Amino acid sequence: MTMQTPLTPGAEGTQPGPDRPGPVTAATRVHRRVGSLRRTEGVYYLFLVPALVLFTAFVVAPASVGVFYSFTDYLGFGQWHFLGLENYRALFSDPAILGSYGFTLGFAVVTVIVTQVIALALAVALTKRVRFAGGLRAVFVIPMVVSGIIVAYVFNFLFANTLPALATSVGFGPLEQSILGDPDLAWLAIVIVSAWQTIPGALLVYTAGLTSIPTDVYEASSLDGAGAWKQLRSITLPLISGFIVINTVLGVKGYLGAYDVIVGLTNGGPGSATSSVAMTIFTGFTSGDYAYQMANATVFFIITVLISVLQLAVTRGRNLRLA
Repeated sequence: MTMQTPLTPGAEGTQPGPDRPGPVTAATRVHRRVGSLRRTEGVYYLFLVPALVLFTAFVVAPASVGVFYSFTDYLGFGQWHFLGLENYRALFSDPAILGSYGFTLGFAVVTVIVTQVIALALAVALTKRVRFAGGLRAVFVIPMVVSGIIVAYVFNFLFANTLPALATSVGFGPLEQSILGDPDLAWLAIVIVSAWQTIPGALLVYTAGLTSIPTDVYEASSLDGAGAWKQLRSITLPLISGFIVINTVLGVKGYLGAYDVIVGLTNGGPGSATSSVAMTIFTGFTSGDYAYQMANATVFFIITVLISVLQLAVTRGRNLRLA
């Protein structure tokens, strides 16, 4: 009679064999993880490298060439000579350049405020239980898909013909003449058209933010006696602060580079009252001021980066306090 060695509890089924692999150790898990990461990195580089090559070839390289020529007297063709910082010194004493910066920054600030206020008000209204809310959202999004230059030409006709004729018929003197020809009012037309075109995009972002807020929060606040204004100030705005940041950053970026709407409405006039920085830089390609405007573009790029960093720093601190 043979004696069998008793198995310890749990030992059965754990012995390796031809059909049963051995126990998975920590080293085995690490090895599998490394292999998976290597496969993932291959796919990652497959998508990353072509994008980097294209970005470098069509963005970084031309920008670097432009920065280099900003230190020269290059006209866009022919010979050039190195000037050092002469172009940059001239920028800060050029009334046309300083005027374009003043207009662009003021226009961006005013248009961002107008756009965000109107877009948020529309988003709050359309997320309520109102009739035809879906259809109204579709109508409000239409301006977003129309080309900016087409929108500008349509509004140019309205401001130059339809609005003065209507004002004359009702006897409203201030608008009997086209505001596009008034150096003090032309900027207002640009703000109106730019806001009209960009409100739909901001509206979609705010709608996504508002629909992500649980309805239970509003129901609980209503039971506590909070009215609509207090709910907006104490619940809605803090909870969608991230969406406000997104819209503000995108809005400032877009308005600082405004070009097509201004060209279609005023072409920088009357005189140079509504000439943006982007328009001024573009003149370097046609007026022989290539190197000078490249210096202008370099300064504008630095200012844009600083504004973006400042925005992110301020909003990051605000988000941390809200958290």
